[in-house]
Amino acid sequence: MTIATFTDLLQEARKQPKPQRLLFVFVRAELPDFPDAEQRRRFEQGEGGVLVPVVCVDKSMEELSSMAALVEESRRTEIEWDLVFTAAMDDLEDDAEVERQLQRMMESLQMGNITAYLALDHHGDAVDVG
Repeated sequence: MTIATFTDLLQEARKQPKPQRLLFVFVRAELPDFPDAEQRRRFEQGEGGVLVPVVCVDKSMEELSSMAALVEESRRTEIEWDLVFTAAMDDLEDDAEVERQLQRMMESLQMGNITAYLALDHHGDAVDVG
């Protein structure tokens, strides 16, 4: 199944034989350090830039109902974000392992390795950032 929306993601995660935990890394697009004129121009047109993780969270399937609810919860942090990257893992109920996976995910995103994750916009639609 192709996952095109947050709803698709939830449906697919609920079909898995083991309970799932979803990992979310919210990112903001920013100009790179010392941008040249072309990078600045593209960024001002809504293209390019670097993705900077600003907040991360994990959620069990019971804690997730809709993208609107997740967006509303994120607004309470008062941290602006442009995209959210997500991944799923078996819910082992091991907080230390969840933290390790979130850390790996953040490091991977910071290094530009984004293709392993599903990127979603504020509406819960998948975004091709590759």
